[in-house]
Amino acid sequence: MVHGLGGTKISMLPTVAPLAPGFHAVAVDLPGAGDSDKPLGAPYDARFFADSVVAFLDELGIERAHVVGNSLGGRVALELGLRHPDRVRRLALLAPSLAWRRDRPWAPLLRLVRPELGLLQMAPRPVVEGIVRNVIPGGEDGWAAAGADEFLRVYTTPRGRAAFYAAARQIYLEGPEGDQGFWPRLKALEPDALFVWGRQDRLVPIAFARHVSDAVPGARHVELDCGHVPQLERPSETHAAVKAFLQ
Repeated sequence: MVHGLGGTKISMLPTVAPLAPGFHAVAVDLPGAGDSDKPLGAPYDARFFADSVVAFLDELGIERAHVVGNSLGGRVALELGLRHPDRVRRLALLAPSLAWRRDRPWAPLLRLVRPELGLLQMAPRPVVEGIVRNVIPGGEDGWAAAGADEFLRVYTTPRGRAAFYAAARQIYLEGPEGDQGFWPRLKALEPDALFVWGRQDRLVPIAFARHVSDAVPGARHVELDCGHVPQLERPSETHAAVKAFLQ
């Protein structure tokens, strides 16, 4: 189970319990997040993260696994399915991050900005904390509050900030088209995939479902009345759909 940008394994722990009776359920901190290493200068792109998950599977002695990913974690899961299909059984993608199809006017400027600037903390912690808890649905209590606390724990460290900015930068800069573009590559996805979409998701709008259907006609889709974090906002429906799909 792979978390999203700015998250840690905490955001996937609510999914561990519902799946644990039938599966060996493991939530992982990606490099740059939680208690994992945060190497400066690492690419922090989908390929880098996918390779790190493969190394994690190797350490656990797991040959093939179902992969459940939210947001950036969903993009990492897709990269696993594209680059390492022999290591993947099925993919459950919860509001996965996808390459932008519209114009990216800030891309030329962002390519010039180094994420290592995150080593400097420009905004006071109270300001950052207020923004985070307003952005995360229900960020004042329960699992969402724990996720917000984990984000702040990492973000308030220099290497954690640099890793966060590097990953966010790569999400924005990923090319949608061309030989190595995301959408042409997606057509080669081999593992069975379930996409869970939030009707109120403002980060990955549900309109993306049409583009995914065009690229992967055999994929399954579930729409829920939630935003960008289905496993926290609509846990019962999300986990029921994922469990039925994986079984």
